[in-house]
Order: sequence, then structure tokens, then C-alpha cells
Amino acid sequence: MARVPTGSTNWIATTIAAAKTTTIVTNAAEAVVTSAAHGYSNGDVVIVGSGWGRLHNRAFRIKSITTDTFVLEGADTANTTLFSPGTGIGNVRKVTAFTQITTVMAPSSSGGEPKTVSYKFQEDENEYTLNDGFSPVQRSINLDADSIGTAGYTALKTFTDSGADTVWRTNAKSGAVSYLVATVSLNEEEIITDGQIVQVKCAISGRSRSTRYAS
Repeated sequence: MARVPTGSTNWIATTIAAAKTTTIVTNAAEAVVTSAAHGYSNGDVVIVGSGWGRLHNRAFRIKSITTDTFVLEGADTANTTLFSPGTGIGNVRKVTAFTQITTVMAPSSSGGEPKTVSYKFQEDENEYTLNDGFSPVQRSINLDADSIGTAGYTALKTFTDSGADTVWRTNAKSGAVSYLVATVSLNEEEIITDGQIVQVKCAISGRSRSTRYAS
């Protein structure tokens, strides 16, 4: 079903637990991760550190937990060409708290497009292209400048100053949700335009691709 951004809410991960080592990450339609006595619950959100570049620095919900294993919901690692068996281990970090960003205006996004490299051999009249990953994901929002002092504004300032990774979560009115591991940069210089409220701008720079769920 088609939707518009109106009614969506934005959240920033303000508390992230210490990393837990992963000892097995399977090749499967949804990757099964082994991490001894992880203590997680179904529905938790984790940041994945992995030897697989397509999984590294992405956030996933987890499900189907056992004492030592869990499933990364929607993480398709079945292709052993893209996900070399036995090399996907690393760590996971659980998000333990999100804080809502309020008074959001003018949301926009860019990036994530496939990149290609073009080349041509001297002896050949034809030009060729190769896939070369994806462009960086960028998002931006404006905020009411007078929201200074709110929990969300304070969180943006904290992560701007530290430069630490966080997780940006967007909940659509339809129930869809997306997660993006990112750094944030809040520009507190006021944007002053006659006839409009005074605003400030925040850039959200993705560390990898976002993970999206229908609900």
C-alpha cells in the first residue's frame, strides 16, 4: 500500500549494550547466530559486526531464540558466493533504549543506489560495467530550534559530540519500520527565514544499508 512520510516517528538508540561474541553465523534464508548465553529476547534489535561486508554494521530484529542462538530476521545469507561459509562471525550489540526525536520537519533521504564501474580495453570497441556496491545512505531532518532541551535534541547533541555509532529508527503510520546504523551530526546554527519558524538541521550518515520490515 502506498504511503507518505506524514505521521512517521523518528527515534535514536541512546543506550547500546556491550558487544557479545558470535561463534557461528549460518548461511540460510535467515541467518542463525550462535552466541553463548546471550540473554536476548525475541524482538530485540542488535547491531551486527561481521566478516561479511553485506551484514556488517547493519541492525536487525532477532527472533526464534534459544539459550545460545537466535535468528536475524530478514538477513538472507544463503548465497555462499556473497557470504563465504565460516567467515561471518564477529559480534552483536543490543540496543537497550530508543529516544524519540520530536518536532521533525522536512525529512529527506538519498543514497543506497547501486554503483558501477565502467571500463574499456584498448583493443575492444565495447565498453563494460561492473557492479561496485552501493552509495552511502544519507538522511536529513530539520527540527524546531526551540526543541532544545528535549530528550531527543539532547541525544542528538550527545551523539554529535561523541561521533559514536547509533541506530536510527523510523516508524511509519502504516506500521512499517526501518533501522539504520548511523552517525548523526546536529548543526545548531539557526536557519532563519522570514515567514517560517526558526529551525536547525541534523544529518544522519548511514554506516551501511538500512533494514526494513513491513510491521
